[in-house]
Amino acid sequence: MDYEASGGGDRDAAAHSAREVIELLEVLWGRGRDLASTAPVSSSQLRVLFALDGAQGINLRTLGEYLGSAPSSVSRMCDRLHALGFIERSLSSASRRELELRLSSRGENYLNELRARRERALLDAISAMRPAERAALVTGLSGFHRAVEGVAPRPRPASGRAVESA
Repeated sequence: MDYEASGGGDRDAAAHSAREVIELLEVLWGRGRDLASTAPVSSSQLRVLFALDGAQGINLRTLGEYLGSAPSSVSRMCDRLHALGFIERSLSSASRRELELRLSSRGENYLNELRARRERALLDAISAMRPAERAALVTGLSGFHRAVEGVAPRPRPASGRAVESA
């Protein structure tokens, strides 16, 4: 079926199915968190870690814009993550008035372990699928990923704008 010619009902059904899968994944991730959590981070703090993993060296303003959060909220989250040893702050090479944020090795290890646990949980579920269903899942998720990337901004490294005083 032509994507442009498909009706709103198809989009509604896809959105409903995606929401249900996301909710199931939240439950699945929660189980893993209960079994083997290496450090307690909130879902908002986890979003910060994922953003920094994708764009090491961004500043607070860029991070806030990417997350759609107020600078004060982002600053507090970064304070907590810094206290946990998950992120590092350093003076920007472009501006002495600006701080760059990066994942620390502890933060990188946390994300790697979290992703490995999640992937193991997903492999259990995906193993129960038929090969044709797995192929359809790959195709559908690839299209979904492209669509989300086209809509959501990506964090970029700081570009010399003064944001957070040192």
